[in-house]
Amino acid sequence: MNRNSDFRTRWIFLWVVAFLGVSVWNATSGAAEHTGEHSNFDEFLDLSLEELLNLELDTMSVTGIHHTHERGEWMVGYSYMYMNMHGNRDGSRNLSPSDVLAGGYMVTPTSMDMEMHMFNVMYGATDDLSLMLMLPYLRKSMDHLSMGGTRFTTRSRGIGDVKTMGLYNLYEGEAHRLIGVTGVSFPTGSVGKRDTLPGMSASTRLPYPMQLGSGTFDLLPGMTYIGQIPGWQWGIHSNGTVRLGENKHDYRLGNAYEISGWGARKITEWASGSIRLAWDQWMNIHGADSALNPAMVPTADPNLRAGQRLMVMLGVNLFAERGRLKGLRGAIEGGIPVYQYLEGPQLETDWSLSLTLEWTF
Repeated sequence: MNRNSDFRTRWIFLWVVAFLGVSVWNATSGAAEHTGEHSNFDEFLDLSLEELLNLELDTMSVTGIHHTHERGEWMVGYSYMYMNMHGNRDGSRNLSPSDVLAGGYMVTPTSMDMEMHMFNVMYGATDDLSLMLMLPYLRKSMDHLSMGGTRFTTRSRGIGDVKTMGLYNLYEGEAHRLIGVTGVSFPTGSVGKRDTLPGMSASTRLPYPMQLGSGTFDLLPGMTYIGQIPGWQWGIHSNGTVRLGENKHDYRLGNAYEISGWGARKITEWASGSIRLAWDQWMNIHGADSALNPAMVPTADPNLRAGQRLMVMLGVNLFAERGRLKGLRGAIEGGIPVYQYLEGPQLETDWSLSLTLEWTF
């Protein structure tokens, strides 16, 4: 697939997500017109200023945004996340497979798919403090091309690093909220995954991107600001991953940071739409796994792992505030990168998608 085709695919995907949001609006408005009744949005506009100020958007309507629960409240959730990576990049320049192989490597990656099933549970210990446990299950596959023209795929799957987090309301007013986050990631994900490669009689340890965990205890600091005016909600969310020590293979992954700004609008009693800009930055690996040969493939080089990326994400969010489904929430968010700078050769991200289902009781 050429680069122009890739570009068109990304924008088609983004517009599909946007279309879903517009469809939610049209469906509710159209239903009201056929029945001769006021739509939920019309009723929303008829609310008094005091009622509007008390009508808070569901903070979980934006995927991944930190939130807290009331004392004694439980939340169980499941999320599916998918990321597609195709083609290599060095800095902001695209590289063909022949460009990478011309750099002296025997093998080049050509594409990668990453899937994560995240199971989580959250409990409101107090009205201000909530505790969270997250258990991920990962599946990864990477396609390669050798200098001799052989194509092959490596795969890995299993439990990732388990995370525990505490979220505390530092400030909560009528229109603004500030939440502090602290957490720890435990090294439950494997850093020794192996697979059989062409020409090899025994399985070989896979490069860094194909492993399932960091192999170290990691700190997870973060902060979330949420604000609202009648009919709208917005915020800024930041979090980091700080690696501690080295793992059993004598390396530690680079620290990583994320900051995102988002806005959401509640368009019916049960649906909202959101847009988010997410900036990610991650550093090179410190140390090296002696079982990996950095001259064989770029993914085995610890000095070719850093990068920066800006994503545009659109979301459609559904939630039940009453009835038998009260407390149930669902969301879909998809996006594409509008900027990437990679210390490569390194596979670039083409698009990502996440689906979330949560129940609060």
